[in-house]
Amino acid sequence: MTAAVELTDAAVRLGGRTIWSDVDLLVPEGEFVAILGPNGAGKSTLLNVLLGLLRLDRGRAQVLGGAPGAHNERIGYLPQRRVFDAGTRVRGVDMVRLGLDGHRWGLPLPAVGRFGARSREARERVQEAIERVGAGTYAGRPIGECSGGEQQRLLIAQALVHDPRMLILDEPLDGLDLPNQAAVAALVQGICRSAGVTVLLVAHDVNPLLPYVDRVLYLAGGHAAMGPVEEVVTSDTLSGLYGAPIEVLRTTDGRLVVVGQPEAPHLHGPRHVLR
Repeated sequence: MTAAVELTDAAVRLGGRTIWSDVDLLVPEGEFVAILGPNGAGKSTLLNVLLGLLRLDRGRAQVLGGAPGAHNERIGYLPQRRVFDAGTRVRGVDMVRLGLDGHRWGLPLPAVGRFGARSREARERVQEAIERVGAGTYAGRPIGECSGGEQQRLLIAQALVHDPRMLILDEPLDGLDLPNQAAVAALVQGICRSAGVTVLLVAHDVNPLLPYVDRVLYLAGGHAAMGPVEEVVTSDTLSGLYGAPIEVLRTTDGRLVVVGQPEAPHLHGPRHVLR
């Protein structure tokens, strides 16, 4: 088994405070892993470590066989959801193209002369990424005129356009309705399966992801637990992480609900509902 991500006895401190410690993590290549936990648990901190933007205070980390940051060109990264209002006139296809040309200033211009072949190759790669996410019918429209789900598909295409070996997606379901959450989760799973791409997806709620993820990583109380949903999102495991009694309930429609005494740290309301 080849590891896409491996952390051993890892710890991070920021501003004199330990964010998490004693984290051992192994993600095999080609797995779809959801990263869960309350606000402030260190989910974004973990992504910054994996991207080489933040150093561990203790322990060891490897990403795609090298030090964090060494192979970022093989990682497709989607930061926390950006919202484009109706006045944003940049076409969806040009947003996807920025995944190839984002290091340059401005949008790509039509190529001429000796740059034509390179431009044709870029256009083909952009079109392939658009088709992979099913955005062909609206990619030519201004992105501000696209729905939230359509915008998110185009941004995922932007992360895919350079054919990465890993996707790191920071809350891509945030702000989407339930049908679009499920559609994006299914899309990401399809990419993971068809191309063998490793996916790390930060989410508030595990429920839209339940049919699609291989495993979950749950961060809470400065520590982490990783495994299948049915092993990690349990009363015993979460009580150990939070250091307080936590109860996990399953509703009649299959949703997971986490409650506790004291009240479990909330995400969207007075209790932590994994819906």
